[in-house]
Amino acid sequence: MRLTTKSRYGMRLILDLALYGNEKPVPLGDVSKRQKISLKYLEKLIRKLKDAGMVKSYRGPFGGHRLARAPIDISVGDIVRVLEDISAITNCADKREKVCGICTRAGECVTQWVWIEASRTMFKRLDEINIATLLDQKDALIGEARKYMQISPQ
Repeated sequence: MRLTTKSRYGMRLILDLALYGNEKPVPLGDVSKRQKISLKYLEKLIRKLKDAGMVKSYRGPFGGHRLARAPIDISVGDIVRVLEDISAITNCADKREKVCGICTRAGECVTQWVWIEASRTMFKRLDEINIATLLDQKDALIGEARKYMQISPQ
């Protein structure tokens, strides 16, 4: 499973609001320029994040957006669930889906257990990572990612 740009760009949007929205609301145009993400796309993402109670919007000449919750209270898992509209990595592992719709063996297949376990594990880990941690440990985490990406395949 691959997460879409909704999750990746949504994370960047939330991080930008956490960084720049402490003193005043942040206009989406500013986020668009800093993050190099289309304003139209950010408008779609902000709507979902606002509906989920993660972001507050302010109107007027000094309007914009701010986080509605403290960075420590917003997890990566929260963002992924809202923007991807998923709670599992496959349809047959999603509690909201009674029948997979794609696979005719859902409920009779041992591989369903694999996807349920993988989903639980992935979201458990994503729920452990919050925005405050990403901001506080930014340099170390970027270093870890760079180190990982330099590992050559065997």
